[in-house]
Amino acid sequence: MRSRSPILRDITDTALWAAMVRAGETDRPDALFRDPYARLLAGERGEEILRRIPGARFSSWPTVVRTCVFDELILRCVEREGADTVLDLGSGLCTRPYRLPLPAGLRWIEVDLPAILSAKEERLSGERPRCSRESVKMDLSDLPARRALLERVAAPSRKAVVVTEGFLAYLTEEEVASLARDLHRQAAFRWWILDLASPLLLKRLRGSYRRVLEEANAPMRFAPEEGTGFFAKSGWNEIEFRSTWEESRRLRREMPLASLFRLLARLASAKRRETFRRLGATVLLEHSNP
Repeated sequence: MRSRSPILRDITDTALWAAMVRAGETDRPDALFRDPYARLLAGERGEEILRRIPGARFSSWPTVVRTCVFDELILRCVEREGADTVLDLGSGLCTRPYRLPLPAGLRWIEVDLPAILSAKEERLSGERPRCSRESVKMDLSDLPARRALLERVAAPSRKAVVVTEGFLAYLTEEEVASLARDLHRQAAFRWWILDLASPLLLKRLRGSYRRVLEEANAPMRFAPEEGTGFFAKSGWNEIEFRSTWEESRRLRREMPLASLFRLLARLASAKRRETFRRLGATVLLEHSNP
């Protein structure tokens, strides 16, 4: 009997999954963003992943919403706040240096595992980024290498924004706390944009994707009870909390049966409504004074 191949082979395949979601949004006539590189990066393997994950096409809306909000916050930091550097940790197959209207003088440093970035560079070899892009192939769990990189990136920067999209969820609380402290040591890192799940949302995601992620040895682990207060302990203060639920309505990319959930929310207590609102979000943090 032929054995079934795993849907995700390892954590690098989650980048293909995300790229395929962006490709699907790009194909829509009312697309919220256009990523002309997403399908090329996802390839046939990305199409297979999206096809085989149960309910993946119907549960793509949070990734679409997250992409839009990250785009908005990055552009705000660059255009309004004057950020001169973007440090994209666990960048995956992000194409923002190619598709966003970024100034040519902006430094964009993306950091991820060699297999992911090498594949990306090969497929985008004929494309030109809009800003100064640097690719750093490394395992961010290598603490000496990570700390050396952060010092090197921060040295010439006046105002840098750190981006960790779809990355922290796969780390432990201890690993995220260590990263938060390392980032805070560099005063040039003024802002940090991240996505955050609550423990309740993490429980639901584990129920939906446990087998798929366990086969890839990529369990989702990070969802602190204290929410953004977790980062305050390391010197990072919440300045904007963009609820995925609220943003999905604003952007008109709501989940199936969203109207029913809104009705149930109106009947719930204020505390329960706030719990639901904070299930998942994109958050903008700011570096506090040392």
